[in-house]
Amino acid sequence: MDRAITPKKWTTRKVLLMGGLPLVGLLAVGGYYYGAGPSQLNVDPARLTVSEVRQGSFQEFIPVSGVVLPETTIYLDALEGGRVEEKYVEDGALMKKGQPLLRLSNADLELSLVNQETAVLNLFTQMQMSRNAAQQNTNARLNQLADADNAYQEAERVFKLQKTLYEQKVIALQDFRQAENAYHYQTRRRRLSRTMLHQDSSATRQETTQAARSYVRMQNALTLMRRKVGDLIVRAPIDGQLTSLDAEIGQNVNKGARLGQLDAVTGHKVRADIDEHYITRIFPGLRGTCTVAGRPYALQIRKVYTQVAQGRFQVDMVFPEAVPKAIRRGQTLQIRLTLGDETRALLLAKGGFYQQTGGAWVYKLTPDGRRAYRADVRLGRQNPDYYEVLGGLQPGDRVITSGYDTYGTMQELVLGQ
Repeated sequence: MDRAITPKKWTTRKVLLMGGLPLVGLLAVGGYYYGAGPSQLNVDPARLTVSEVRQGSFQEFIPVSGVVLPETTIYLDALEGGRVEEKYVEDGALMKKGQPLLRLSNADLELSLVNQETAVLNLFTQMQMSRNAAQQNTNARLNQLADADNAYQEAERVFKLQKTLYEQKVIALQDFRQAENAYHYQTRRRRLSRTMLHQDSSATRQETTQAARSYVRMQNALTLMRRKVGDLIVRAPIDGQLTSLDAEIGQNVNKGARLGQLDAVTGHKVRADIDEHYITRIFPGLRGTCTVAGRPYALQIRKVYTQVAQGRFQVDMVFPEAVPKAIRRGQTLQIRLTLGDETRALLLAKGGFYQQTGGAWVYKLTPDGRRAYRADVRLGRQNPDYYEVLGGLQPGDRVITSGYDTYGTMQELVLGQ
Protein backbone atom coordinates (compact mmCIF):
# COMPACT_ATOMS: atom_id res chain seq x y z
CA MET A 1 0.00 0.00 0.00
CA ASP A 2 1.09 3.51 -0.63
CA ARG A 3 2.48 5.76 2.13
CA ALA A 4 2.84 9.48 2.25
CA ILE A 5 6.36 10.97 1.91
CA THR A 6 7.03 14.08 3.95
CA PRO A 7 9.19 16.64 1.98
CA LYS A 8 12.41 17.84 3.62
CA LYS A 9 12.55 21.50 4.72
CA TRP A 10 16.37 21.94 4.28
CA THR A 11 17.78 20.48 1.14
CA THR A 12 21.41 20.69 0.13
CA ARG A 13 20.53 23.21 -2.61
CA LYS A 14 18.70 25.44 -0.17
CA VAL A 15 21.56 25.31 2.30
CA LEU A 16 24.11 26.33 -0.39
CA LEU A 17 21.82 29.02 -1.70
CA MET A 18 21.19 30.49 1.76
CA GLY A 19 24.86 30.39 2.63
CA GLY A 20 26.03 32.00 -0.63
CA LEU A 21 23.78 35.06 -0.47
CA PRO A 22 25.67 36.73 2.39
CA LEU A 23 28.96 35.99 0.68
CA VAL A 24 27.75 37.59 -2.55
CA GLY A 25 26.61 40.59 -0.55
CA LEU A 26 29.99 40.91 1.13
CA LEU A 27 31.72 40.68 -2.24
CA ALA A 28 29.43 43.34 -3.67
CA VAL A 29 30.03 45.67 -0.74
CA GLY A 30 33.78 45.12 -0.94
CA GLY A 31 33.83 45.70 -4.68
CA TYR A 32 31.86 48.89 -4.28
CA TYR A 33 34.15 50.04 -1.50
CA TYR A 34 37.34 49.42 -3.39
CA GLY A 35 35.93 50.74 -6.68
CA ALA A 36 34.90 54.02 -5.06
CA GLY A 37 38.45 54.62 -3.67
CA PRO A 38 41.17 56.68 -5.38
CA SER A 39 42.56 55.47 -8.69
CA GLN A 40 46.06 54.10 -8.36
CA LEU A 41 48.97 53.37 -10.66
CA ASN A 42 52.15 51.48 -9.94
CA VAL A 43 55.25 53.35 -11.18
CA ASP A 44 58.95 52.63 -11.16
CA PRO A 45 60.68 55.17 -8.85
CA ALA A 46 63.88 54.86 -10.86
CA ARG A 47 62.16 56.68 -13.71
CA LEU A 48 61.04 59.60 -11.55
CA THR A 49 62.70 62.88 -10.69
CA VAL A 50 61.88 63.88 -7.14
CA SER A 51 62.70 67.39 -5.88
CA GLU A 52 62.46 68.76 -2.40
CA VAL A 53 60.74 72.08 -1.73
CA ARG A 54 63.13 74.42 0.06
CA GLN A 55 63.49 77.97 1.22
CA GLY A 56 66.16 79.93 -0.65
CA SER A 57 67.18 83.01 -2.59
CA PHE A 58 65.14 83.63 -5.72
CA GLN A 59 65.98 85.97 -8.56
CA GLU A 60 63.91 86.23 -11.69
CA PHE A 61 66.02 86.17 -14.83
CA ILE A 62 65.75 84.97 -18.41
CA PRO A 63 68.41 83.33 -20.59
CA VAL A 64 69.15 85.16 -23.84
CA SER A 65 71.74 84.76 -26.56
CA GLY A 66 73.85 87.72 -27.65
CA VAL A 67 76.32 88.31 -30.45
CA VAL A 68 79.51 90.31 -29.87
CA LEU A 69 79.74 93.38 -32.10
CA PRO A 70 82.16 96.32 -32.20
CA GLU A 71 81.00 99.23 -30.07
CA THR A 72 81.04 101.53 -33.11
CA THR A 73 80.60 100.54 -36.76
CA ILE A 74 81.09 103.05 -39.56
CA TYR A 75 79.68 102.22 -42.99
CA LEU A 76 81.77 103.35 -45.94
CA ASP A 77 79.65 104.88 -48.70
CA ALA A 78 80.84 106.46 -51.94
CA LEU A 79 80.36 110.22 -51.52
CA GLU A 80 80.94 110.60 -55.26
CA GLY A 81 80.51 108.12 -58.07
CA GLY A 82 83.34 107.04 -60.32
CA ARG A 83 85.56 104.27 -61.58
CA VAL A 84 87.85 102.42 -59.15
CA GLU A 85 91.42 103.21 -60.22
CA GLU A 86 93.47 102.08 -57.21
CA LYS A 87 92.84 99.91 -54.16
CA TYR A 88 95.29 100.49 -51.34
CA VAL A 89 94.19 97.97 -48.65
CA GLU A 90 92.33 94.67 -48.25
CA ASP A 91 89.74 93.33 -45.78
CA GLY A 92 90.95 92.99 -42.20
CA ALA A 93 93.53 95.78 -42.38
CA LEU A 94 93.99 98.04 -39.35
CA MET A 95 93.42 101.63 -40.42
CA LYS A 96 94.32 105.07 -39.11
CA LYS A 97 91.97 108.02 -39.46
CA GLY A 98 92.43 109.67 -42.85
CA GLN A 99 94.34 106.75 -44.37
CA PRO A 100 93.28 106.18 -48.02
CA LEU A 101 91.39 103.01 -48.90
CA LEU A 102 90.87 103.40 -52.63
CA ARG A 103 90.84 106.03 -55.37
CA LEU A 104 88.07 106.72 -57.86
CA SER A 105 88.16 108.75 -61.07
CA ASN A 106 85.36 110.96 -62.41
CA ALA A 107 86.16 112.97 -65.56
CA ASP A 108 82.99 115.11 -65.35
CA LEU A 109 83.74 116.10 -61.77
CA GLU A 110 87.37 116.91 -62.55
CA LEU A 111 86.31 119.00 -65.58
CA SER A 112 83.84 120.90 -63.40
CA LEU A 113 86.71 121.65 -61.02
CA VAL A 114 88.83 123.04 -63.86
CA ASN A 115 85.93 125.22 -65.06
CA GLN A 116 85.33 126.49 -61.56
CA GLU A 117 89.00 127.35 -61.09
CA THR A 118 88.95 129.19 -64.43
CA ALA A 119 85.85 131.14 -63.44
CA VAL A 120 87.45 132.18 -60.16
CA LEU A 121 90.61 133.27 -61.94
CA ASN A 122 88.58 135.31 -64.49
CA LEU A 123 86.63 137.00 -61.72
CA PHE A 124 89.82 137.81 -59.87
CA THR A 125 91.27 139.35 -63.05
CA GLN A 126 88.12 141.41 -63.58
CA MET A 127 88.27 142.59 -59.99
CA GLN A 128 91.88 143.70 -60.48
CA MET A 129 90.95 145.57 -63.66
CA SER A 130 87.95 147.17 -62.00
CA ARG A 131 90.07 148.16 -59.03
CA ASN A 132 92.66 149.76 -61.31
CA ALA A 133 89.99 151.61 -63.28
CA ALA A 134 88.38 152.82 -60.08
CA GLN A 135 91.75 154.00 -58.81
CA GLN A 136 92.43 155.88 -62.04
CA ASN A 137 88.99 157.47 -61.91
CA THR A 138 89.58 158.49 -58.32
CA ASN A 139 92.92 160.03 -59.22
CA ALA A 140 91.28 162.00 -62.04
CA ARG A 141 88.58 163.25 -59.67
CA LEU A 142 91.22 164.24 -57.16
CA ASN A 143 93.09 166.17 -59.87
CA GLN A 144 89.87 167.92 -60.85
CA LEU A 145 89.22 168.78 -57.22
CA ALA A 146 92.77 170.12 -56.86
CA ASP A 147 92.31 172.32 -59.94
CA ALA A 148 88.96 173.50 -58.62
CA ASP A 149 90.43 174.31 -55.21
CA ASN A 150 93.28 176.25 -56.82
CA ALA A 151 90.94 178.18 -59.11
CA TYR A 152 88.63 178.91 -56.19
CA GLN A 153 91.45 180.27 -54.06
CA GLU A 154 92.65 182.51 -56.92
CA ALA A 155 89.11 183.75 -57.61
CA GLU A 156 88.60 184.44 -53.93
CA ARG A 157 91.83 186.44 -53.75
CA VAL A 158 90.95 188.51 -56.83
CA PHE A 159 87.39 189.08 -55.57
CA LYS A 160 88.55 190.40 -52.23
CA LEU A 161 91.11 192.66 -53.88
CA GLN A 162 88.64 194.01 -56.41
CA LYS A 163 86.10 194.59 -53.71
CA THR A 164 88.56 196.73 -51.75
CA LEU A 165 89.54 198.71 -54.82
CA TYR A 166 85.90 199.23 -55.79
CA GLU A 167 85.03 200.51 -52.36
CA GLN A 168 87.96 202.97 -52.69
CA LYS A 169 86.61 204.12 -56.11
CA VAL A 170 89.79 202.91 -57.80
CA ILE A 171 88.16 200.50 -60.31
CA ALA A 172 84.96 200.50 -62.18
CA LEU A 173 81.84 198.54 -61.23
CA GLN A 174 82.22 196.28 -64.25
CA ASP A 175 85.63 195.05 -63.10
CA PHE A 176 84.26 194.34 -59.65
CA ARG A 177 81.25 192.40 -61.05
CA GLN A 178 83.55 190.35 -63.25
CA ALA A 179 85.70 189.34 -60.26
CA GLU A 180 82.56 188.58 -58.22
CA ASN A 181 81.09 186.32 -60.91
CA ALA A 182 84.35 184.45 -61.26
CA TYR A 183 84.46 183.88 -57.49
CA HIS A 184 80.89 182.46 -57.38
CA TYR A 185 81.61 180.20 -60.39
CA GLN A 186 84.73 178.72 -58.82
CA THR A 187 82.82 178.20 -55.55
CA ARG A 188 80.14 176.17 -57.35
CA ARG A 189 82.76 174.32 -59.37
CA ARG A 190 84.69 173.29 -56.24
CA ARG A 191 81.48 172.11 -54.53
CA LEU A 192 80.52 170.07 -57.59
CA SER A 193 83.99 168.49 -57.79
CA ARG A 194 83.80 167.42 -54.16
CA THR A 195 80.28 165.96 -54.69
CA MET A 196 81.41 164.00 -57.73
CA LEU A 197 84.45 162.68 -55.86
CA HIS A 198 82.23 161.54 -52.97
CA GLN A 199 79.75 159.86 -55.33
CA ASP A 200 82.50 158.09 -57.22
CA SER A 201 84.06 156.93 -53.96
CA SER A 202 80.71 155.50 -52.77
CA ALA A 203 80.09 153.76 -56.09
CA THR A 204 83.60 152.35 -56.08
CA ARG A 205 83.23 151.05 -52.55
CA GLN A 206 79.86 149.44 -53.38
CA GLU A 207 81.22 147.86 -56.56
CA THR A 208 84.29 146.61 -54.72
CA THR A 209 82.14 145.12 -51.94
CA GLN A 210 79.86 143.32 -54.40
CA ALA A 211 82.82 142.00 -56.35
CA ALA A 212 84.46 140.80 -53.13
CA ARG A 213 81.27 138.98 -52.11
CA SER A 214 81.01 137.35 -55.53
CA TYR A 215 84.64 136.34 -55.28
CA VAL A 216 84.07 134.81 -51.81
CA ARG A 217 81.06 132.87 -53.09
CA MET A 218 83.01 131.54 -56.03
CA GLN A 219 85.91 130.67 -53.72
CA ASN A 220 83.49 128.73 -51.49
CA ALA A 221 82.11 126.96 -54.54
CA LEU A 222 85.66 126.17 -55.63
CA THR A 223 86.47 124.83 -52.16
CA LEU A 224 83.36 122.65 -52.27
CA MET A 225 84.26 121.41 -55.73
CA ARG A 226 87.79 120.58 -54.59
CA ARG A 227 86.32 118.72 -51.63
CA LYS A 228 84.06 116.73 -53.97
CA VAL A 229 87.06 115.83 -56.12
CA GLY A 230 88.95 114.97 -52.93
CA ASP A 231 86.12 112.62 -51.99
CA LEU A 232 87.12 110.48 -54.96
CA ILE A 233 89.82 109.19 -52.60
CA VAL A 234 87.91 107.14 -50.00
CA ARG A 235 89.58 107.49 -46.60
CA ALA A 236 89.11 105.88 -43.19
CA PRO A 237 86.87 108.15 -41.06
CA ILE A 238 88.16 106.71 -37.75
CA ASP A 239 90.84 104.43 -36.37
CA GLY A 240 89.64 100.85 -36.68
CA GLN A 241 89.65 97.57 -38.53
CA LEU A 242 88.40 97.29 -42.09
CA THR A 243 86.00 94.36 -41.88
CA SER A 244 84.81 94.55 -45.48
CA LEU A 245 85.67 96.42 -48.69
CA ASP A 246 83.49 95.55 -51.66
CA ALA A 247 85.26 97.23 -54.59
CA GLU A 248 87.52 96.03 -57.37
CA ILE A 249 89.76 97.93 -59.80
CA GLY A 250 87.82 98.89 -62.92
CA GLN A 251 84.45 98.70 -61.17
CA ASN A 252 82.04 101.62 -61.65
CA VAL A 253 80.66 102.83 -58.34
CA ASN A 254 77.51 104.95 -58.08
CA LYS A 255 77.23 107.86 -55.70
CA GLY A 256 76.01 106.66 -52.30
CA ALA A 257 76.88 103.00 -52.96
CA ARG A 258 77.95 100.94 -49.93
CA LEU A 259 81.65 100.10 -50.22
CA GLY A 260 82.27 98.37 -46.88
CA GLN A 261 82.47 98.98 -43.17
CA LEU A 262 85.03 99.95 -40.56
CA ASP A 263 84.80 98.74 -36.95
CA ALA A 264 86.22 100.82 -34.13
CA VAL A 265 88.67 98.95 -31.93
CA THR A 266 87.83 100.96 -28.81
CA GLY A 267 85.42 98.39 -27.37
CA HIS A 268 82.66 95.84 -27.87
CA LYS A 269 78.93 95.60 -27.37
CA VAL A 270 76.58 92.61 -27.28
CA ARG A 271 73.34 92.59 -29.28
CA ALA A 272 70.75 90.20 -27.86
CA ASP A 273 67.34 88.99 -29.07
CA ILE A 274 64.57 88.86 -26.45
CA ASP A 275 61.05 87.47 -26.63
CA GLU A 276 58.43 90.21 -27.02
CA HIS A 277 56.67 88.88 -23.91
CA TYR A 278 59.24 90.76 -21.82
CA ILE A 279 59.27 94.05 -23.77
CA THR A 280 57.51 96.00 -21.00
CA ARG A 281 60.05 94.83 -18.45
CA ILE A 282 63.22 95.62 -20.38
CA PHE A 283 64.77 99.08 -20.03
CA PRO A 284 68.24 100.70 -20.25
CA GLY A 285 70.32 100.03 -17.16
CA LEU A 286 69.05 96.48 -16.61
CA ARG A 287 71.95 94.17 -15.81
CA GLY A 288 72.91 90.62 -16.66
CA THR A 289 75.87 88.29 -16.55
CA CYS A 290 77.72 86.05 -18.99
CA THR A 291 80.61 83.64 -18.68
CA VAL A 292 83.70 83.95 -20.89
CA ALA A 293 86.66 81.58 -20.49
CA GLY A 294 85.22 80.34 -17.20
CA ARG A 295 84.95 83.80 -15.65
CA PRO A 296 81.71 85.76 -15.07
CA TYR A 297 81.36 89.26 -16.51
CA ALA A 298 78.69 91.88 -15.90
CA LEU A 299 76.63 93.31 -18.74
CA GLN A 300 74.28 96.29 -18.81
CA ILE A 301 71.60 97.27 -21.32
CA ARG A 302 72.50 100.54 -23.04
CA LYS A 303 69.84 100.71 -25.75
CA VAL A 304 66.48 99.02 -26.38
CA TYR A 305 65.19 98.64 -29.95
CA THR A 306 61.41 98.66 -29.59
CA GLN A 307 60.74 97.36 -33.11
CA VAL A 308 59.38 93.81 -32.89
CA ALA A 309 60.14 91.35 -35.69
CA GLN A 310 58.98 87.72 -35.68
CA GLY A 311 58.03 87.95 -32.01
CA ARG A 312 61.40 89.25 -30.82
CA PHE A 313 63.12 92.58 -30.21
CA GLN A 314 66.76 93.55 -29.74
CA VAL A 315 68.87 95.27 -27.11
CA ASP A 316 72.47 96.49 -27.04
CA MET A 317 74.50 95.64 -23.94
CA VAL A 318 77.93 96.83 -22.84
CA PHE A 319 80.47 95.72 -20.26
CA PRO A 320 80.24 98.35 -17.48
CA GLU A 321 83.19 96.94 -15.57
CA ALA A 322 85.82 94.48 -16.75
CA VAL A 323 85.86 93.64 -20.47
CA PRO A 324 86.86 90.08 -21.38
CA LYS A 325 89.96 89.96 -23.52
CA ALA A 326 89.05 86.66 -25.15
CA ILE A 327 85.93 87.84 -27.02
CA ARG A 328 85.88 88.32 -30.76
CA ARG A 329 83.49 89.91 -33.21
CA GLY A 330 80.65 87.50 -34.08
CA GLN A 331 81.08 85.38 -30.95
CA THR A 332 77.85 84.17 -29.29
CA LEU A 333 77.40 84.66 -25.53
CA GLN A 334 74.82 83.06 -23.22
CA ILE A 335 73.47 85.78 -20.94
CA ARG A 336 71.42 85.63 -17.74
CA LEU A 337 69.35 88.81 -17.88
CA THR A 338 68.07 89.79 -14.43
CA LEU A 339 64.47 91.04 -14.26
CA GLY A 340 64.21 91.67 -10.53
CA ASP A 341 66.05 91.92 -7.23
CA GLU A 342 67.02 88.84 -5.24
CA THR A 343 64.43 87.80 -2.60
CA ARG A 344 63.77 84.94 -0.19
CA ALA A 345 61.13 82.51 -1.44
CA LEU A 346 59.89 78.91 -1.32
CA LEU A 347 61.47 77.15 -4.29
CA LEU A 348 60.51 74.15 -6.41
CA ALA A 349 62.86 72.87 -9.09
CA LYS A 350 61.60 73.17 -12.66
CA GLY A 351 60.61 70.02 -14.51
CA GLY A 352 58.40 68.45 -17.14
CA PHE A 353 55.33 68.28 -14.88
CA TYR A 354 54.42 71.87 -15.75
CA GLN A 355 53.47 70.95 -19.32
CA GLN A 356 50.64 68.69 -18.07
CA THR A 357 49.46 70.62 -15.01
CA GLY A 358 50.13 74.25 -15.92
CA GLY A 359 51.39 74.65 -12.35
CA ALA A 360 47.93 73.97 -10.83
CA TRP A 361 48.80 70.68 -9.08
CA VAL A 362 51.65 68.22 -8.46
CA TYR A 363 52.21 64.68 -7.19
CA LYS A 364 53.38 65.08 -3.62
CA LEU A 365 55.11 62.15 -1.86
CA THR A 366 53.96 60.78 1.45
CA PRO A 367 56.46 60.98 4.34
CA ASP A 368 57.43 57.31 3.89
CA GLY A 369 58.07 57.91 0.18
CA ARG A 370 55.98 54.90 -0.92
CA ARG A 371 53.10 56.79 -2.43
CA ALA A 372 52.44 60.11 -4.16
CA TYR A 373 49.09 61.85 -4.39
CA ARG A 374 47.75 64.87 -6.23
CA ALA A 375 48.02 68.15 -4.37
CA ASP A 376 46.81 71.57 -5.54
CA VAL A 377 49.51 74.27 -5.59
CA ARG A 378 50.00 77.89 -6.57
CA LEU A 379 53.16 78.83 -8.45
CA GLY A 380 54.33 82.41 -9.11
CA ARG A 381 57.45 83.75 -10.77
CA GLN A 382 59.97 81.50 -12.43
CA ASN A 383 63.49 81.44 -13.74
CA PRO A 384 65.28 78.72 -15.74
CA ASP A 385 65.97 76.77 -12.52
CA TYR A 386 63.08 77.23 -10.11
CA TYR A 387 59.42 78.08 -9.63
CA GLU A 388 58.35 80.36 -6.80
CA VAL A 389 55.83 78.46 -4.61
CA LEU A 390 53.00 80.68 -3.35
CA GLY A 391 50.81 78.01 -1.74
CA GLY A 392 50.02 74.30 -1.34
CA LEU A 393 53.52 73.14 -0.33
CA GLN A 394 55.78 73.50 2.67
CA PRO A 395 59.58 73.38 3.08
CA GLY A 396 60.74 69.76 3.08
CA ASP A 397 57.88 68.44 0.94
CA ARG A 398 59.01 66.12 -1.83
CA VAL A 399 57.43 66.48 -5.27
CA ILE A 400 57.66 64.49 -8.49
CA THR A 401 58.91 67.08 -11.00
CA SER A 402 59.41 64.81 -14.02
CA GLY A 403 56.73 64.62 -16.74
CA TYR A 404 53.18 63.37 -15.98
CA ASP A 405 52.19 62.52 -19.54
CA THR A 406 51.73 58.76 -18.83
CA TYR A 407 49.73 59.08 -15.61
CA GLY A 408 46.46 60.26 -17.10
CA THR A 409 43.93 61.15 -14.37
CA MET A 410 45.42 58.96 -11.64
CA GLN A 411 44.86 60.35 -8.16
CA GLU A 412 47.62 58.33 -6.53
CA LEU A 413 50.90 56.77 -7.57
CA VAL A 414 52.34 53.69 -5.85
CA LEU A 415 56.12 53.70 -5.89
CA GLY A 416 58.10 50.48 -6.00
CA GLN A 417 55.16 47.98 -5.91
